[in-house]
Amino acid sequence: MKPSLDVRNVSLAYGRSTVLRDISFSVREGEFFIIIGPNGSGKSSLLKVIAGIARPGTGDVELFGRPLRGRSRKTLARTIAVVPQTQPMDVPFCVAEVVLMGRSPYMGLLGMESPEDLRIAENAMSFTGVSELARRKFDRLSTGERQRVLIARAICQQPRIMVLDEPTASLDLAHQVHIMELMERLRSHDGTTIIMVSHDLNLAAMYADRLLLMRSGRIISSGSPGEVLNYETLERAYGCVLLVDGNPVKNVPRITLVPAHALPPKSGG
Repeated sequence: MKPSLDVRNVSLAYGRSTVLRDISFSVREGEFFIIIGPNGSGKSSLLKVIAGIARPGTGDVELFGRPLRGRSRKTLARTIAVVPQTQPMDVPFCVAEVVLMGRSPYMGLLGMESPEDLRIAENAMSFTGVSELARRKFDRLSTGERQRVLIARAICQQPRIMVLDEPTASLDLAHQVHIMELMERLRSHDGTTIIMVSHDLNLAAMYADRLLLMRSGRIISSGSPGEVLNYETLERAYGCVLLVDGNPVKNVPRITLVPAHALPPKSGG
């Protein structure tokens, strides 16, 4: 498959603080690509560069063989949709209105939605299971419901690439699986490229085609879950004791945190 995203030698600094250092990788079209790593490793900053929100100090980003730099926000929004980590709380709109905002890159100067825009919004709500919430106020929804609405809004953009920053954070187990299954359906049915940041190594192992492991603004490892999620690499990245064995459901690694009190005492001598 051809690459949907190419990141070449990207570095990024905020003032004197460098957060990304010489990052290079590519993502194939229709791939489920998950970025992992400890807090402060630069994952969210990398997503901002990919989405055109932050401009790198050095390096280049290409989407489907064309430079990201210089594209208008409206043009970029037709290619890539972003689901942010922080959910807005003060949104005085109902769910249907929030979802329909995803059609703004396609609307004319008057900003009037067409019957086709309404149909696409209805399909997005149906796909994410929020149709019954269409008239509810966004700020009255649960965390999981708001997350599905924001994904529906992103789907409404009809993007070729979906970028999500920790979409399962603060969700219970059932909602975590629901969000991941939605992304898998987008990837497998529509060919959408999924690029996601996640702190859940086991969810990442279950769903990712490939992983990118970061620490301190650098890439530590990249490849399939089996290639990246080994004890030596994870210990170097996270600095804690982990048990890595086989997942009984799928042929991928399973990671278990080993708390300090569970470790055998060190022998004297």
